[in-house]
Amino acid sequence: MGIVTASVIVVAIAAVAIAAMLLVRRRAPDGSYFEDGDRAAGVFGVLATGFALLSGFVVFLAFESYDTSRSGAESEARIVAHQFETVQFLPAGARVAHELPGQPLARSVVHEEWPRMTTGTLGDGPNPWGVALFRSLRETSPRSASEQAAYSKYLDERSDREDARADRTHGAEGVIPSPVWIVLFLSAGILFVFMLSFADSGERAFVQAIMMGGVALLISSLLLLLWFLDNPYHGGVGALRPVAMEGTLQLLQKEANVVGGVDAPCDAAGSPAR
Repeated sequence: MGIVTASVIVVAIAAVAIAAMLLVRRRAPDGSYFEDGDRAAGVFGVLATGFALLSGFVVFLAFESYDTSRSGAESEARIVAHQFETVQFLPAGARVAHELPGQPLARSVVHEEWPRMTTGTLGDGPNPWGVALFRSLRETSPRSASEQAAYSKYLDERSDREDARADRTHGAEGVIPSPVWIVLFLSAGILFVFMLSFADSGERAFVQAIMMGGVALLISSLLLLLWFLDNPYHGGVGALRPVAMEGTLQLLQKEANVVGGVDAPCDAAGSPAR
């Protein structure tokens, strides 16, 4: 969701809320529907505080998931680059087999996995090029001390890469459960109805509009913020993008030229070449 779309939604909700307040105000008694304004304000304070506490906790939870996804994407990109450098110390016969999937894996993340995360269709399946890297390990037989050290390091980096990928893909699933969304929207609806009870025919329409519009703007903006944090790959300002992996892909291409690498067995989008 882009910032323009979000702004239109917020303004539209505020306009509907203001229109509802002014409509109710026409038949409202002088002084609002409450005979005891202080008691009504106290009840409203309890409702608003409960909504604020719940939404604040959910924002913290959603932002933590957003930050985990961002950190996972950056860590995965760094580890892919590190793996390419580590394989330079493996036996010559196995080096090419390990170098080949490096660029395809990065391309696959950028051009295949990222769009599927945006649409929520990635699922829990592994990256096919990650599987190819794992299979190539079975054919590697390190002998010298440096080869054995590189092999051990490569295994550690592979595990770290898979953990980072899990963190990246976790954010695409969303962390706010449906019951929480139901309670949030129910609370917002209760606050809206309660605000309508403050309609006062004796007060200026402008003041009533500002009162209702301010509350509607705040609540709708907060709900949209929660939706954004729960869907960090859906585009728009602040959405997570494969910037780190794109940088790694460029680095791999440069390093492959330096070490005399071979052509990657895939197309530009990371699909297997035919």
